[in-house]
Amino acid sequence: MVKYVFPFVFCLLGSLCSVSIAQTAPLAEKAPDTMEARVQACVACHGQQGRGVDNVYFPRLAGKPTGYLYNQLVAFREGRRKYAPMNYLLAYLPDTYLQQMAVYFSEQNQPLPPPAHPNVSAEVLKRGQSLILGGLPSKNIPACIACHGADLNGREPGIPGLLGLRADYISAQLGEWRYGTRTALAPDCMQFIASSLPEADIAAAAAWLSSQPATANARPLKQSATQLPLSCGSQQPSRR
Repeated sequence: MVKYVFPFVFCLLGSLCSVSIAQTAPLAEKAPDTMEARVQACVACHGQQGRGVDNVYFPRLAGKPTGYLYNQLVAFREGRRKYAPMNYLLAYLPDTYLQQMAVYFSEQNQPLPPPAHPNVSAEVLKRGQSLILGGLPSKNIPACIACHGADLNGREPGIPGLLGLRADYISAQLGEWRYGTRTALAPDCMQFIASSLPEADIAAAAAWLSSQPATANARPLKQSATQLPLSCGSQQPSRR
């Protein structure tokens, strides 16, 4: 029994026991305090540096306009966009932190994935192309390129690029706008567009967009004084 007495008595001395443990225990490695380390919670769904993953419902974040990314983070935090994991993750993060996250992902310049092979008819693709490039004048819906840019790479500060996304994701987002489960800062121009388009047109536009290749090193257009065809809250100066 003697062999059990010495450790017990030694640790009763308190401070000596603590010193002995501190001297023998390895020091824990301190995690780097960088934004890249802080956004590791985003990687599982959105990929390293926000480059995207195979799951079509988790979009890439890399290279999107800072204002757009910030607006979406705020929308998830405030419940204007509804997806429980995102709502929970962002619930208590302050504006300054969300802004830093948005800047980090906007600065990533990752290559876009290859375009999808369309599984719709040539007629449907032609209809989608017509909507993207020409709009629907009979319903006062402008061409997508008028706001998202001729190369569809987006526009600073708050209009995202539309390439590198899969048709199911594009259709789902337009559907959420159509039925009011996704909203943006007023005036919500995308809600007007999505609610004015027949579902067949939404599917056609999504199919054509997903099948388009992207130019190398594509970046959003810089903010300019260009008059957009619709007034959109996403392009207004930040209210925060």
